[in-house]
Amino acid sequence: MPSFENSVRSILKENGCCFLRHGKGDHDIWFSPLTNRNVTVDSKIKSRFTANAIMKQSGIVHRF
Repeated sequence: MPSFENSVRSILKENGCCFLRHGKGDHDIWFSPLTNRNVTVDSKIKSRFTANAIMKQSGIVHRF
């Protein structure tokens, strides 16, 4: 099963998003300047649906 966490984080960085802090458990909080919102990113993304939801929340047009 593919894991998407490294590619999600690299796409977030390429689009100007920045890491803010560690959240509860294994989640991280990122800030997206495209939507001016915080986005929660899991450290173990196994589903492409979850990866696509993170992209949508951050305002990045990218599909896995």
